[in-house]
Amino acid sequence: MYSYEELMSFIEEEDVKFIKLTFVDIKGKPKNISIMPGELKRAFTHGISFDASAVEGFGDVVNSDLFLRPVPSSMEILPWRPSQGRVVRMFCDIYDADGKRFEYDSRYILSRAVKTAKEKGLTCYFGTEFEFYLFHRDENGNPTKIPFDTAGYLDVAPEDRGENVRREICFTLLNMDIEPESSHHEEGPSQHEIDFKYSNAMSAADNAVTFKTVVSSMANASGLYADFSPKPLSNESGNGLHINMSVKSSDGGDYSESYMAGLMAHIKEITAFLNSTEESYRRLGEKKAPKYITWSHQNRSQLIRIPAAQGEYSRMELRSPDPMANPYIAFALIIYAGLDGIKKNMKLPEPVNVNLFKADNSIVGKLEKLPTSYDEARRIAYESEFVRSVLPGGFIGADN
Repeated sequence: MYSYEELMSFIEEEDVKFIKLTFVDIKGKPKNISIMPGELKRAFTHGISFDASAVEGFGDVVNSDLFLRPVPSSMEILPWRPSQGRVVRMFCDIYDADGKRFEYDSRYILSRAVKTAKEKGLTCYFGTEFEFYLFHRDENGNPTKIPFDTAGYLDVAPEDRGENVRREICFTLLNMDIEPESSHHEEGPSQHEIDFKYSNAMSAADNAVTFKTVVSSMANASGLYADFSPKPLSNESGNGLHINMSVKSSDGGDYSESYMAGLMAHIKEITAFLNSTEESYRRLGEKKAPKYITWSHQNRSQLIRIPAAQGEYSRMELRSPDPMANPYIAFALIIYAGLDGIKKNMKLPEPVNVNLFKADNSIVGKLEKLPTSYDEARRIAYESEFVRSVLPGGFIGADN
């Protein structure tokens, strides 16, 4: 972690002129305030204030002052900005006027979940698989719904016209010390996927926020629009955010099954946060997006699948979330659900080793379903004692 002196030395040597202090609102949308290097000391000691009442879910005009304090270890140069007069970004912790951590700060909520797991001798790791579309812009630069190509799954250039954009995205991420594992064309026209190597929960969430910014910036530089919404084209594949998970114990025990059982037990209660728009529910249940609360090995019609990977790459893959989820809140809720499964020694139901998109009613009629609308998901979350026990009071009501 950089000290203030080391940061100032770096900023001077690298000709840094702007520092973006970054945070997310309760929906996970990035926000930032840019400061000059001369304000950095004040940012570390007192914080940089902003109007919380103007940020969704953060407060009203009566007690509206909140303060951003940068996290030194999160500093990264933004490679797509000029090399002279460089711009760096740091994620921030949020404090109230009394110097206490702001309870609706997504990074704070995740940090508490990580701490709770650590106290139990457990460390949770996450890797993400993001899907997105690349669309043309019109003559005025506004986004359209016209795909950049008509290629399909794993197609190559010249049919895959987004290959160069994906390459620039991956190079940019590497320049920011974020390691993509793979990238390829997905099933939809000009739909793409980039997968990340697993990391600890906070790094994975920070990287997820950074990733969407990088993709949008690289697409824009190519005259395109990157669309992360769950169902951009009604008759094509939706965009998923597949979350790969593993849990390691300091005592060497394997708690994966009870962790996964806890997640399945609480999945309906947390779906409003994993699928946070009405459009999300037009994706679920078709074109490999799950509908039922089931699991199986390798089977992509399930809510959770266990991929064939071995060793350090062995993991659980949750397939219901989409890219509009706030990754900090999503990871926090997954951790808490898994911990509850371990605490109660929950047992997994039997795997469902069939293609649920083709199975008849004699099979699927017996299976529990995910919520089918955002209103239903929000109602379940609002009534959930589990959700109320792990999120700050009023958080669900703020999530409108």
